[in-house]
Amino acid sequence: MARPAEPGRTALLDAGTRVLAAAESPGWSGLSANAVVAEAAMSKGAFFHHFPTRRDFVVELHIRFHEKASTAIDAAIGAMVPGADRIAAGIAGYLDFCLSRADAKAFLFEARADGDLRDRVVTMNGHFASLMVPDLRAAGWASPKETARLAVAAVAEVALIEKDLKRASRRHRHALWALLILS
Repeated sequence: MARPAEPGRTALLDAGTRVLAAAESPGWSGLSANAVVAEAAMSKGAFFHHFPTRRDFVVELHIRFHEKASTAIDAAIGAMVPGADRIAAGIAGYLDFCLSRADAKAFLFEARADGDLRDRVVTMNGHFASLMVPDLRAAGWASPKETARLAVAAVAEVALIEKDLKRASRRHRHALWALLILS
């Protein structure tokens, strides 16, 4: 009889998140099953029972991060109608979420270079861009799809700047907003 996925699967994912968030984090390239199982106080066999490959594990970590980011955006925009104010609220919700996560830099910057995650990064960026399209269209942009793709990249850059500063940056958020409201 197969063992249930929970709570072991979640414990391993939580441990992976903690390893990436640690001050001495190995980053994506150094994230190993050994580091994760040591953090989770579980066996390597348990790791490979839940995640047949390292790729399966890192993809699942990436999915979880972005699901939580989506929840933060949804909470920030609530039932707002599409438009400039909703863009600003969604971006602020995302940036605040990233700033609250010690592991955000790994997901925002290092994941781009990880061969196991490259496709996921492109997919998630496309997803977040698609969420912006109705807002940009309502705000009067003639090329909302193209603008949304560029906006996602700019938002990620501000998130990285804020991670380095260890605080929200009004100047960078204002500059980002100024770029997006000029149509």
